[in-house]
Amino acid sequence: MDTTLRDGEQTSGVSFSASEKLTIAQLLLTELKVDRIEIASARVSEGEFQAVKKITSWAAANGFLDKVEVLTFVDGGTSVQWMLDAGAKVMNLLTKGSLNHLQHQLKKTPEQHFKEIGETISLAKSKGLAVNVYLEDWSNGMRNSANYVFQYLDFLQTQPVDRVLLPDTLGILTPYEVADFIKQLIARYPNTHFDFHAHNDYDLGTANALEAVRCGVHGLHLTVNGMGERAGNAPLASVIAVLNDYQTDVKTSVCEKSLYRVSKLVETFSGFRIPVNKPVVGENVFTQTAGIHADGDKKNNLYHNDLMPERFGRERKYALGKTSGKANIENNLAALGIQLSDQDLKIVTQRIIELGDRKEVVTQNDLPYIISD
Repeated sequence: MDTTLRDGEQTSGVSFSASEKLTIAQLLLTELKVDRIEIASARVSEGEFQAVKKITSWAAANGFLDKVEVLTFVDGGTSVQWMLDAGAKVMNLLTKGSLNHLQHQLKKTPEQHFKEIGETISLAKSKGLAVNVYLEDWSNGMRNSANYVFQYLDFLQTQPVDRVLLPDTLGILTPYEVADFIKQLIARYPNTHFDFHAHNDYDLGTANALEAVRCGVHGLHLTVNGMGERAGNAPLASVIAVLNDYQTDVKTSVCEKSLYRVSKLVETFSGFRIPVNKPVVGENVFTQTAGIHADGDKKNNLYHNDLMPERFGRERKYALGKTSGKANIENNLAALGIQLSDQDLKIVTQRIIELGDRKEVVTQNDLPYIISD
């Protein structure tokens, strides 16, 4: 489930227009082919309402409405009515997954919270909505109040809920804990569909997502470019690549070749810049800089791994600068259809090294002028 349009939009300084949201939603479902998208939080604003109406109208006309989800709240039915007015059919109900949040934010007992949750679910089902439930702060709940989490999940077994959504809300978990907690839940509730929702505060989002899948979780929540609160969510491109290469018994519907294109579009719409070294989608990740790497690639692809750029609709490049060797320069010349003698190649190589020492940026397009000079 891609939550770029909901949790991803909670990135500081990011706000998508209604038309941008519609375009991203269409690309996520038709080109990237994710299974589900979470597109908004209920009751946020009139602009959000109009964006959801645009998306649900398109989704209904194209057979995707059951793949479009909205975050809702335990609020006496206000969120349910908002969803109905917006044309949405799947609600992700935000509830408390830790005793700490329940006692200090809501100031309620578990029994009071469960009663209100049950009433909200009953109302939603009576209106024809499908219901998934978030256990907010679930990771701290498992660490510090596991009995409460189990008490809550026991209650949810009595409710008509499709999926239970397990967020590491503050990005605190290690892969070891993810494995421990997921295994406990799947063993205790074998018939429940669990989704894992990783945040990246310790830069463990991708590792935690992989571990959750290895231990049997049924779904993952990801965002394009790892957008999201604070350090963001687990990034879609990285997680898909690592699942395809290291969890080969699990298949996803996601189209790898579209990851980069959609990433760049979301970057443009959001203004949220992708670091050049970000795996899979960063500008530099398929660029060899050291001359020895280019030489090794030329001889037997010695510096290639399974993350081949062609998988993602990209191509390998060879940077030009003070660490460039002859192999780097030869690769760039070949791309321009230029061939030099060994003597001339040495002169050009030396000139590029000199420019690099002066912090001059040298590109492939500069090569004909350097040769001419």
